[in-house]
Amino acid sequence: MSTPKRPSGNRADQDSIYHRLFSHPIMIEQLVRDFVPEAMALGLDFARMERVNAKFHSRRGKRREGDLIWRLPTLGGTDVLLHVLLEFQSTVDWWMATRTQVYTGLLWQHVIKEQRLGPGDRLPPVITIVLYNGDARWNAPRDTAGLVALPHDSPLWPWQPRARYYLLDEGAFPSDDLSRRKTLAALLFRLEHCHLLDGLVDLVDEVVGWFRQHPGYDELCSLFTEIIAQAAGTVEGSGGIRVPDDLLEVRNMLATRAQEWRRQLIAEGEARGKADVLVRLLRRSFMLTDEAEGRIRSASSAQLDEWTDRFLDAKALPDIFGETTH
Repeated sequence: MSTPKRPSGNRADQDSIYHRLFSHPIMIEQLVRDFVPEAMALGLDFARMERVNAKFHSRRGKRREGDLIWRLPTLGGTDVLLHVLLEFQSTVDWWMATRTQVYTGLLWQHVIKEQRLGPGDRLPPVITIVLYNGDARWNAPRDTAGLVALPHDSPLWPWQPRARYYLLDEGAFPSDDLSRRKTLAALLFRLEHCHLLDGLVDLVDEVVGWFRQHPGYDELCSLFTEIIAQAAGTVEGSGGIRVPDDLLEVRNMLATRAQEWRRQLIAEGEARGKADVLVRLLRRSFMLTDEAEGRIRSASSAQLDEWTDRFLDAKALPDIFGETTH
């Protein structure tokens, strides 16, 4: 059974839904708590987190825009600026390290100007997070050191610009690992890489369960319904179904379609078995043509039963089909 590939879709729509998802503080909190333990070691105070302007201008006036930036104070009073790049990387970008280096530099310039930092002041630490949901595993350098054409033992090496980003390759996490994480961030990763209809129904049950246990997140619930609709368009057995806007209706519709798909698979399996038997019988008794075998392979289970019943009395291949084959 092949694994369906993610459709390219509308890049702007993909960017938009991730931007809207991670504009909610709880999504940032769960992402960091679940997947960025190094940041958690600082003792982050999520109750006081706030959005930071993500639009910057270079000295020449050209605007560069990061997707989302959140300022997360720590219990000790130090700010950690999480620069969350939600450019929604569905393909690998070899030069991502250089892009994040530019974003970080512009962010620090913004902080210096906004907070009027002067000699003796220090910059807040920054962690740049790249979310990637493509099917192929990410293989681009995560550090600009991997991009510079210079040996590490060169006298010039210590003076090369250095930047690195924190990669979250959604599809690289083992499924059993993600299933143990009971957060929306983990559910998002699983939804993005679900390829079977039965699995999608189970995931929707978990999403429904989360929102029942955490009322008051109506907008997030609607966004997850959009994510599920996208997933339903790619899973095997969906048949291109149209997903309703209500999450419970989505769940019921997918469950019904899953039952139909299972019945269809069983029927197809029975037909394949009957076709195999009839082909073997006819090969022993007649000169079975490719055209005749093709008809058998594409026939319904009921039609195969009828043709098999005719086998005992058939004196020639046309007798099986009840008509002259060409």
